[in-house]
Amino acid sequence: MIIVNTQEHPWHEGMTVQVLLDEKGYIFRHIIVRVNGEYVAEEDWARRMIRDGDDVVVLHLTAGG
Repeated sequence: MIIVNTQEHPWHEGMTVQVLLDEKGYIFRHIIVRVNGEYVAEEDWARRMIRDGDDVVVLHLTAGG
């Protein structure tokens, strides 16, 4: 089990940040991802592994005025 934005989410072998985003349906254009408090750059999403027990925060950046 992992935590994604304070909610439990099932973990499985081979899970990367990109796999998680796909599973959760995050399709926003501007996303920030932190795993255990560490920023993960977008170019690293496909290879950054998520381990069982990790705490993941996904933020959708918006602009407004």
